[in-house]
Amino acid sequence: MLDKSQLSSVTKNNENISAEEIAKFDKLAESWWDPNGKYKTALIFNKARTEYFIEKIATHFDRNHHSIDCLKDLTVLDVGSGGGLVSEAMAKAGAKVTGIDASEMSVQVARRHALKSKLDIDYHHMLAEDMLKTGQQFDVVINAEVVEHVPMPKDLVKECAKMTKEGGCVVMATLNRTLKSFIIGIVGAEYIMRYLPIGTHNWHMFIKPLELNSWASISRMQLIDEKGMAYNPFTKQWRHTKSLAVNYMQIYRKLPPL
Repeated sequence: MLDKSQLSSVTKNNENISAEEIAKFDKLAESWWDPNGKYKTALIFNKARTEYFIEKIATHFDRNHHSIDCLKDLTVLDVGSGGGLVSEAMAKAGAKVTGIDASEMSVQVARRHALKSKLDIDYHHMLAEDMLKTGQQFDVVINAEVVEHVPMPKDLVKECAKMTKEGGCVVMATLNRTLKSFIIGIVGAEYIMRYLPIGTHNWHMFIKPLELNSWASISRMQLIDEKGMAYNPFTKQWRHTKSLAVNYMQIYRKLPPL
């Protein structure tokens, strides 16, 4: 059940958060981990996506990504951790993971599932700017499918950069603002295939790769790799692709200050 009192305390005095967006994902939270449930496609998508994240993070820190604990002892912050899909993948690879989310329901779901999975993940019901105020910095900061859900995405990118150690790694994943993304990401995924509830995404809030790269550059982040994601409806599998037309991922290196 949604903890409205705590949700209100988080959103009431903050401009860069949408209560409407949080409410959408509260409804999704309990279903995220059901492999046979309505959103099982999201679990398959997450597996393909986190495999790429882990490979690129490990490579960035000169580690063998084939090793089962290739992220051992790296500190990872998962911004907008939701039900814990990305956080758990990082923890299984050996990382010390902190997850933060604006939705109390999502945090509770993530905590319960981590306990069930016997994973030590530090989840908090808080925003990126609240974590920034603590002064903590991490080897890796991940922002997956979050930046398109806040009113001021440029500010969120800046906050992620500030929470990353110099020489560290920042992972961004979102949707491109193209005609193809509207057809596939909204009409197809929400209205036809019903992989997501209708209204999950707002196409006008999607972000072009060049926009994201520009905001990252301002915050002293250097793009080192990028990939798109494509779904095969016949095999029901996701794959990595050079096309960034719909879902895409970008990996950045945090540069030293000028």
